[in-house]
Amino acid sequence: MIKYFIILVIAFVAFLSSCTVNSHVMLKTPKDFVFDSIPDIQVDQYVISPGDQLQFRLYSNGGFSVIDITSGTGGGVNAGAMMRNINVFYLVQNDGMVKLPILGETSIVGKTVREAQAYLEERYSSYYVDPFLQLEVANKKVLVFPGSGNSAQWITLQNNTTTLMEVLAQVGGISANSKANSIKIMRKVEDKDAREVYKVDLSKIDGLPYGDMVILADDIIYVQPNANIAREIIQDISPIISLVSSTLVFYLTLKNFVN
Repeated sequence: MIKYFIILVIAFVAFLSSCTVNSHVMLKTPKDFVFDSIPDIQVDQYVISPGDQLQFRLYSNGGFSVIDITSGTGGGVNAGAMMRNINVFYLVQNDGMVKLPILGETSIVGKTVREAQAYLEERYSSYYVDPFLQLEVANKKVLVFPGSGNSAQWITLQNNTTTLMEVLAQVGGISANSKANSIKIMRKVEDKDAREVYKVDLSKIDGLPYGDMVILADDIIYVQPNANIAREIIQDISPIISLVSSTLVFYLTLKNFVN
């Protein structure tokens, strides 16, 4: 009787455990989920948005002389070397304004980096002869989940042509406990409230062209983990089995002692 009771308890616990198996898996999609088509034309021009940290260098005479933006004067070689060693960042506020030297509050949200450079060069032309400006967004990042729950990382995009394969390489590749045929890229798209979701299969050589997909700032890359049902059930019921076994040993010992 005791034996059947124990078997019943273990079966019941296993049933309850199965309800929580893979509960850590994020961003699940139903079988009938329709993924968006990967754009044929890769957008490599970043659009400036609130929260961006901007860094720029300003030159006069078409790039001949470095301008010391702290004093508004031109400089020679020494000034250029000094400015290259000083990183000054300008934050784009939530209202879209950024406070820049001399110009003050300026709005460049919605412009690409190239468009913003041209716009600021035009604005600075009122103060300098033939200004030349180099503008960079310093905090362009993507969020990567390579397949194991404790290894998610923010990756800084060093250029405008960083590919999916390069980003995965920066996090050490996908984990051993994940699916190379189920890589999801979630991307913000202008004029859309929800992100577009693309699915990429890199498990075969045929998927190599998708590995060259250009990754944009604010993309989320999620590699689907494998479903380790048996292992997770065993992990869940192991403490129960241990407790039942200890109880059974205690019961049998007590029974033999009484007899």
